[in-house]
Amino acid sequence: MSGPDISVVICVYTEDRWEDILAAVASVRAQSRPALETLLVVDHNQALLDRLTREFKETNGVRVLANAGPRGLSAGRNTGIAAAHGDVIAFLDDDAVAERDWLRHFASAYADPRVMAVGGRTVPSWASGRRPVWFPEEFDWVVGCTYRGLPPGLVRVRNVLGGNASFRRSAFDTAGGFATGIGRDGDKRPLGCEETELCIRLTRAMPDAILLIDDRAVIHHRVPSARERFGYFRTRAYAEGLSKALVARSVGADKGLESERRYTTRVLPAGVARGVRDALLARPGGAGRAGAIVAGVCAAAGGYVVGSVRARRSGTTFSVARIEGGADATDRGADAIEGAADATDEGTDAINEGADPIEEAADAIDEGADPIEGAADATDEGTDAINKGANPIQGAADATDGGADAIDEGADAIEGSGRRD
Repeated sequence: MSGPDISVVICVYTEDRWEDILAAVASVRAQSRPALETLLVVDHNQALLDRLTREFKETNGVRVLANAGPRGLSAGRNTGIAAAHGDVIAFLDDDAVAERDWLRHFASAYADPRVMAVGGRTVPSWASGRRPVWFPEEFDWVVGCTYRGLPPGLVRVRNVLGGNASFRRSAFDTAGGFATGIGRDGDKRPLGCEETELCIRLTRAMPDAILLIDDRAVIHHRVPSARERFGYFRTRAYAEGLSKALVARSVGADKGLESERRYTTRVLPAGVARGVRDALLARPGGAGRAGAIVAGVCAAAGGYVVGSVRARRSGTTFSVARIEGGADATDRGADAIEGAADATDEGTDAINEGADPIEEAADAIDEGADPIEGAADATDEGTDAINKGANPIQGAADATDGGADAIDEGADAIEGSGRRD
């Protein structure tokens, strides 16, 4: 077998996903290009650890590990990276199944030594059997899937998406691991962006690095019924704003929001226009989709404002883990941490020199997103509160709560529009 050896890491945390976990492992073991090994990393759940150990104790090529770091997805991934023996480390969500040629498409891209990361396409598998009519494809990232607006084919990107991604081992040796304090903690904290922060840090440490998405590398991600509801949609969009604020604080708003500007000023307005057109043509869910896009943007913008204020008051609230273990990793670990620290310092310097993340978001909104005017108003209210001497977090939170109330009042209308259509 030519090409790099690939280790697959699946992070797990609850027995509620037992059947999903077994299906994920089975999909890896059925690959047309076999994985070197599959690592199941259990996030501080002894019962699940014991059960998986019994399940796979006689299965070659499957190892069960306990998360050696703090609770959360980032630390679990770092545990898997440290234990992996492959030249390339791929990540698969515990509630997803990979198509048969998933690893083959990943491996082919690494023929170019400059390629440091390759992601794939993630397709939603809705619990109800079909997409909710009000749920816009532009927001499929809310449920961890590839969203409308990403270019098709084999394309160069700023960052890959963590649930369907792979990295060279040397990328972690150079840049360090996933930052803890950003990503998910089971279902308790629906944050994200840890892979965005890592990819930006990686390309700063290795300016010639190439990061790709190959849409032939497909996985199918299960979306439970609870995540088909507008309440989750809004909460996850708000959490994305909080996460983006942390990333901007770390790496600077220029890189942290580079892709989001195009998405906000081009992709989303086009989505609203499509929804309105569909509504005028009496097509199912058109008005609901347009309304959901506006509500999602407002929620994300509110989260970004609150997250930015919190980050300014408390400083960066996450750290980059040193990756130990694996071939030659120990010898290069110090360099990895130094590189990661430099990247963080550069981001902090950029902010100190005047890269205002709230101002950057406002600029992106002003460039052509009429649907986001409500979020801009919320930002202005938060700014007024700060200028008057009020607690900045409370002021921003009050403004955001006002927007959230408006979104809540519109939620029934959005879902109702889908039902009527």
